[in-house]
Amino acid sequence: MAAVSMAAVKELRERLGAGMVDSKNALTEADGDIEKAIEILRLKGLKGVAKREGREASEGLVAVKQGDDTTVMIELVCETDFVAKNEKFGALGERVLDAITAAGAKNLEEALAAPAEGKTVGEVITDEAAIIGERIELRRVAVTEGSTAVYLHRTSKDLPPQIGVVVGYTGDDAKAALSIAQHISFADPVYVTRDEVPEAEVEKERELVTEISKNEGKPEAALPKIVEGRLNAFFKQVVLNEQIHALDEEKRTVAKVAEAAGITVNGFARCKVGS
Repeated sequence: MAAVSMAAVKELRERLGAGMVDSKNALTEADGDIEKAIEILRLKGLKGVAKREGREASEGLVAVKQGDDTTVMIELVCETDFVAKNEKFGALGERVLDAITAAGAKNLEEALAAPAEGKTVGEVITDEAAIIGERIELRRVAVTEGSTAVYLHRTSKDLPPQIGVVVGYTGDDAKAALSIAQHISFADPVYVTRDEVPEAEVEKERELVTEISKNEGKPEAALPKIVEGRLNAFFKQVVLNEQIHALDEEKRTVAKVAEAAGITVNGFARCKVGS
């Protein structure tokens, strides 16, 4: 059996991002042949993929590719921050994002089936998960058409971006659009306008705040006004245009900030790793 050099172990680790012990054992089994060791690691790892399916994957990254007409954002998750900040994992995110963008995939299903490196995106991810030894999953794909503002936020300087926002807008004030993207990263709205909130959701909230108000002993005659006030508070939580812009010194709503800048928010996508 050929002796395994530390240089070979180092090269294998750099190429795959695998652990030192796994790399050394694979090289030993492969008699020092790096390409054979790669296959050994891959095959051993694939056997453990099913076992890892139930494990929690709450770390990872958000990545965005902004084109002329389309902006694609992905959430790629793993199990530990150790892997999340690994260069190989970051490179995998870029490879996946490039393949999805090139294929013109519009949703998660299409993204996983997109061609990549002679395989599909899903197969590429599975292969990398086998080598790294953690559950890795493409959890979210968001596609936004037209002009966009992009904001990526790092919750830790050692980790890749954990929150991503893409805002689709019309108008020419890119700085204002970016500020709205930054606001969204913090405020986490669900809808752009009040009209977008499903009626069933509004009615459910109305019933809830009515019941709360009654239990508080509010006068029957005052209930309609109290309920409407609490519904307005609900809309301010979930509707972007009705929120107070987090970065605006005048404490204007997002709608007022956008109007002053001459832009209209058409839609947005927000991804937060693990949520």
